Amino acid sequence: MLYREMGKTGEKVSILGFGCMRLPIKGSYDQIDFEKSSKLLDHALDRGINYLDTAYPYHGLGTAQGGASEVFLGEYLDESSRHDEVFLATKLPTWLLEEAGDMGRFLDEQLQRLKTDCIDFYLLHSLKEKQWFQLEDLGVLEFLDEAVSDGRIKYTGFSTHDETSFVKEVVDSYQWDMCQIQYNYLDENIQAGSEGLQYAAGKGLGVVIMEPLKGGVLADYVPQEVQAIWDDAPLRRTPAEWALRYLWDIPEINVVLSGMNTRGQLKENLETAADGLPHSLTSEELKIMEEVKQVYQGEISVECSRCGYCMPCPSGINIPQCFSYLNQAEMLEDYSEVKNQYYFMLKDTQRAGNCLECGLCEELCSQHINIREELRKVEKKMGS
Repeated sequence: MLYREMGKTGEKVSILGFGCMRLPIKGSYDQIDFEKSSKLLDHALDRGINYLDTAYPYHGLGTAQGGASEVFLGEYLDESSRHDEVFLATKLPTWLLEEAGDMGRFLDEQLQRLKTDCIDFYLLHSLKEKQWFQLEDLGVLEFLDEAVSDGRIKYTGFSTHDETSFVKEVVDSYQWDMCQIQYNYLDENIQAGSEGLQYAAGKGLGVVIMEPLKGGVLADYVPQEVQAIWDDAPLRRTPAEWALRYLWDIPEINVVLSGMNTRGQLKENLETAADGLPHSLTSEELKIMEEVKQVYQGEISVECSRCGYCMPCPSGINIPQCFSYLNQAEMLEDYSEVKNQYYFMLKDTQRAGNCLECGLCEELCSQHINIREELRKVEKKMGS
């Protein structure tokens, strides 16, 4: 495993981080398969991964009660006695804060769940420009100072899906230790983008990357034209390998998170990480990546990362999956099989035609997608 320093903290973190948002489950999303997940983490830690990322709502069902991911990690690390082998990162659910006392209450609950006295990296989760001033008024920055001072957290950070200008504003507002942003070879000019990434790194912040495969789109739904480019490349790599190597080529990126839920995914990513040195891609390989970008930009219909923040839909629509089928259909000349899957795999209530256009999903969407309009496209493309 290769390691890089997490910004000005100087901590040596594995370039591949384990994202605990999509662990193996038993049935429903809030029921983590403890045995399978533990074996995955055992292998990951044995191979040198030392950065584990979770959050209060991960593996929850959209309620204010939080999710099972933190609980699982606490039990796993306690039973395996591996707390000292990892840097543990989790996040304060900023959208649930109503009064100043909520911040300490959530942090104490998370410490109990994770069975630890100190969280290594504590992030303000999914900051948005429209809520930032309210958080400042609640005293969130003073809260972070206090939590660092009393030893409940070691390093501070934030995650965001907002635009570059806002990212810069937040970076300049506090002495952060790190930040977590969405970035991949298709997202260089959206959200934080390359400009925001370089700005944060230039201020000494560690940079952690989420959605390196754009919610799996870059690995799972490869247009034939893109696959032809990969096939003609001098080195044979899977689409996921290309995407990860592209990120590790950037020296300012410290950790790339991957939500690995199978042994095969973990094995492939570990093998790819072994060669993830800065500036290791050749000019020819970078040119190939540019060709791929151009194709994708003309093929993808909806820039959905399948983060799930838009869920649950009051009407029961499975919004990310509807968009996944739409993207697949747009990439294929004959999408009859995609249409069959849309009707076979989704329940009647989960399909796009049930949209009541309430707009709640758009308020929550981390990608700023016009979801109602895109759902109308799904309904038109898939028919009735």
